[in-house]
Amino acid sequence: MKKNMGTADRVIRLIIAAIIGVLYYTGTISGTLGIVLLVLAGVFVLTSFISFCPLYAPFGLSTCPSKKP
Repeated sequence: MKKNMGTADRVIRLIIAAIIGVLYYTGTISGTLGIVLLVLAGVFVLTSFISFCPLYAPFGLSTCPSKKP
């Protein structure tokens, strides 16, 4: 797997995941929506740690800074 996520993308995903977690555990979101958002938050955390987003790959997207020779 080639990394396709930059630092800003990773930080934003971690912040969104943290917000979803806090909202779920405080009871602001619950039920099916809460479970779906928790799964999404888990995916955000996982992709942030491995710096690879599977949805970026088919479209050739990358938020990594380009390397200059």
